[in-house]
Amino acid sequence: MPQKNDKSNKMFRFNIYWMYGVILVMLAALYLTSNSSVNKEMGWTEFQKLAQEDAFEKLLVYNKRNTLEATVRSGKLSLVFKTDTTKLGNEPKVIVKIPSADKFSDFYDKAVSENQITTQVSYEEGEDTVWNFFLSLAPIILFILLFLFIMRRMSGGTGGGAGNVFSVGKSKAQLFDKNNDKKVTFKDVAGLAEAKQEVEEIVSFLKDPAKYTELGGKIPKGALLVGPPGTGKTLLAKAVAGEADVPFFSLSGSDFVEMFVGVGASRVRDLFRQAKEKSPCIVFIDEIDAVGRARGKNVNMNGNDERENTLNQLLTEMDGFGSNSGVIILAATNRADVLDKALLRAGRFDRQIHVELPDLNERKEIFGVHLRPIKIDESVDTEFLSRQTPGFSGADIANVCNEAALIAARNGKKFVQKEDFMSAVDRIVGGLEKRSKITTADERNSIANHEAGHATLSWLLEYANPLVKVTIVPRGKALGAAWYLPEERQITTKEQLLDEMCATLGGRAAEELFLGKISTGASNDLERVTKQAYAMVVFFGMSDKLPNLNYYDSSGQDWGFTKPYSEETAKLIDHEVQRIINEQYERAKHILAEHAQGHGSLAKVLLEREVIYSEDVEHIFGKRAWASRSEEILEQQEQNIKSE
Repeated sequence: MPQKNDKSNKMFRFNIYWMYGVILVMLAALYLTSNSSVNKEMGWTEFQKLAQEDAFEKLLVYNKRNTLEATVRSGKLSLVFKTDTTKLGNEPKVIVKIPSADKFSDFYDKAVSENQITTQVSYEEGEDTVWNFFLSLAPIILFILLFLFIMRRMSGGTGGGAGNVFSVGKSKAQLFDKNNDKKVTFKDVAGLAEAKQEVEEIVSFLKDPAKYTELGGKIPKGALLVGPPGTGKTLLAKAVAGEADVPFFSLSGSDFVEMFVGVGASRVRDLFRQAKEKSPCIVFIDEIDAVGRARGKNVNMNGNDERENTLNQLLTEMDGFGSNSGVIILAATNRADVLDKALLRAGRFDRQIHVELPDLNERKEIFGVHLRPIKIDESVDTEFLSRQTPGFSGADIANVCNEAALIAARNGKKFVQKEDFMSAVDRIVGGLEKRSKITTADERNSIANHEAGHATLSWLLEYANPLVKVTIVPRGKALGAAWYLPEERQITTKEQLLDEMCATLGGRAAEELFLGKISTGASNDLERVTKQAYAMVVFFGMSDKLPNLNYYDSSGQDWGFTKPYSEETAKLIDHEVQRIINEQYERAKHILAEHAQGHGSLAKVLLEREVIYSEDVEHIFGKRAWASRSEEILEQQEQNIKSE
């Protein structure tokens, strides 16, 4: 019985189209009954009498229907209709049933000859009444068809989907049901060991909630995935839903925001209504910073901000008076510093799960996942590739594998080889080679000396990143490029920062020292050095005159329109930044002057071969003095990989 009631409720549920149907029927009725003129039916005898008195101005005879339609003269209206002429309308007519068209013709000819009437007569074959009725309905039918066509287009080709203009307040969440064949599990997520460990508790609760509820525990209502772009936050959320085998609602934070006022809040309510119907389930909101920014900081100065209204509704639904048992909220963002504090408090997003860039071991696992569908030969070593891609995210590694496959196919190979992967890394890091770009001999000499300066200092300085490859072939916007293998460290000392700055300034120093003139080729180097020196003074407290001071607001509230230091301190910061850069620049020139012969040899080799590797630098300057420390680090990393 309850099932029958449910079906009847669905059958007779109110639909907005009913109202439009009623309106169209009323318009049709008004159209058919809106004739303001009065029509009078008259007998043949009475008509003959009035016609002889010249009461009619025009006569229209329908041959097939044996009917005529008479237009009364304006001065004879009262005689014919015998009523108040003000109520007759614009063109009152008289309808007469005649014996036949021939009989009428005989009568008319006689009336003209005897009574001298001036009535104009015209003849028509006459039309079908039913056909006339349909013709009169044609404008209404055309209007109905046009209305239905517009509604169908606005609804995306369906009767009432989420794209319907009347469903603008409905949620745009995409539902991945537990019966979906395309499931993502933790096996598809390489690396992220710590993050997966944190979300396993959510999976365990969804699989066996009694295990926690019997002890009085409550599952976290929400978890916020925080990390740089491309690290796998969305993939991890899908894996949680796949492992728990529960419905998964996925949408972006921008899906809540529309130009219509109140739509965002309505979509939030509809989303949670659907989630409660499917509970237990997971709701995943990607890029939540689009709607969850701190209130009161929007550049829009209007009193009624749609984003803030949407956020208020989201806060109410996540931890309001209503119960959302079985609904777990996962969200992802790379801008956690701009989120509203009320959104991050316990009871809404109880925990923040940091999804960081993968380390050496995790990159090896990620390469293993993305290399499965690629045909590779024995020259490809995942350990080597993971070492050559420091700072790469999971998305970057996937891009490297895809680019390598494309490069191998372009060259007509049957397998993807090691050199294809190295070319792919170069393509992603430095850009596409532009050998067609024309450079003069002086420009090539300047570029070679510039890049040789970087290579020389990176080889001679203790904490500079080890050199891998240097080229003077233009790539992207750069006229030359150098690849380094940075050491993966968690903290950086002042000496390490200074050595990196000195190596970065090596290109400009070499130009001034060996060519006697400087160029615009060092603009990117100067930008990096300036930002690094400013960070040392303002953020890291590494200045001699401003020690142990930090002017960075990690809460994301910033300092408004004022700086947190005085004008005198600002001048001192500028002086300290300039002092640090000048010291490292003079240091770079001093080291290059001591090794001028080696630098010249390196620049000459670059001009001849366009590309040099670390072996060429080692041949000129000898084995790197700090190589033993780097080898110890590599050996330690190898031991970690083998132990796992």
